[in-house]
Amino acid sequence: MGSVKVHVIHVGNMSNKGTQGLLKSDLSLMKEVFKDGFSFSVSTSDVEGLKYLNIPSVAVRPPMVDIPYERADSHAERLGYERESVKYKASVIANLIYMLIQTLLSVVSATFAKVGLKAYYRADVLRSLKECDLVISCSDENFRENTSLLPLRPYWMVMWWSMLLSRTWGVLIAKFLGKSVIMFPNSIGPFQTWIGRFLSKLALNFCDCILIREPISYNVVNSLKIKSPKILTSDTTLILQPSHDQVFDKLSSSVIGVSPGFYSHSLTEKEISAYITVHADALDRAIEKHGFSVIFLPHYVRGFEYDDFEVCELIIRNMKKKDKTRIMNLTDVEDFKAFVDQMDMIISSKMHPAVLAASGYVPTVCVAYDQKQVGFFEQLEISDCIISICELSSETLLNKIDYVWNNKGDIRNRLKMSVPVLQKNLKVIIKRTLTAIIGQAYTTTVI
Repeated sequence: MGSVKVHVIHVGNMSNKGTQGLLKSDLSLMKEVFKDGFSFSVSTSDVEGLKYLNIPSVAVRPPMVDIPYERADSHAERLGYERESVKYKASVIANLIYMLIQTLLSVVSATFAKVGLKAYYRADVLRSLKECDLVISCSDENFRENTSLLPLRPYWMVMWWSMLLSRTWGVLIAKFLGKSVIMFPNSIGPFQTWIGRFLSKLALNFCDCILIREPISYNVVNSLKIKSPKILTSDTTLILQPSHDQVFDKLSSSVIGVSPGFYSHSLTEKEISAYITVHADALDRAIEKHGFSVIFLPHYVRGFEYDDFEVCELIIRNMKKKDKTRIMNLTDVEDFKAFVDQMDMIISSKMHPAVLAASGYVPTVCVAYDQKQVGFFEQLEISDCIISICELSSETLLNKIDYVWNNKGDIRNRLKMSVPVLQKNLKVIIKRTLTAIIGQAYTTTVI
């Protein structure tokens, strides 16, 4: 087959450990298939963050079209203002306008590149696309419109549309340049407007193969009547290995990890206050009842108001048993994974602390805000460990903590049965899909 060049698109911010883990796991799976005959480049909204992680690659590029809120976040980080400020809102509006300009520029520039002329806009991105053998849409949740268990607020409606436009445009440009596109395991949907469905159907129908990481999303794709081949598998971070370089202090025999958090602008101030109070009260009562200590493991730390680190601090501030808690703010996902594996139990409102816990057979309470979590726990056959964020109260959370803690041996055994099956299935499907699509690409080139 020879050396294979892959360009990875749709890569998000590296401050999110789930995004880190997905990219690293995707690359690990590709290297396992292609061995030494493999090189890659990446288009990401977080160029500097990816470079900081020192993942060896040919090149790190921006996307063809930026996502407005991500550009606004970068400006806010650099200039030191909050997401609630007038400056931030003005930045979002300006970047929405700029996004439309970028879309027009990318059409002309891609046309120049296709006919052999010099591209003047995002020429480095187009060069990586032209030189690659295959385009991979990175594992994540690239095609959706809000979460399934929370209302669609006006801010996020516009942001989801802009994200969908950027993601769709990435696929269309790749196909315009004659490249095969594989979507690595994603969650897809829910969709709440015709705009979301239209953009997603457009992109998905141009993919040569769609891999889906949980059954609810698979049903969503079927309901959209997508013509592209689609295969149900699982989340690629199930194969992520923990760090062996980082040495942690020996933990006590009874310790649980907590990864709280929520999307910015997804909850009202009243709902945020209730979320924090519920966790503080339930954890105080659980510590009193079971005698464990609590380590907070923030998953997405960006420095903005109500990021995961601040939510951890606020929960501790509202607890009585503060002496039984501490926060571990880990930068690299492999270190995060190594620490999660040491827990007796995890409580997580985020997807990937739960995935990383599952691969280490750690029983987990999932505070679910979305179908991706529900679908993943269905795959693991531990749906009894889920509590909907819509049903969250001190009593319901404490009851779920009690249930998982008292049945952690049985839950661990169930994970030991289901996880290896999902891991094997994932590797087999990735290998078959990559070899089939690359084989078609080489055949087309020869013809």
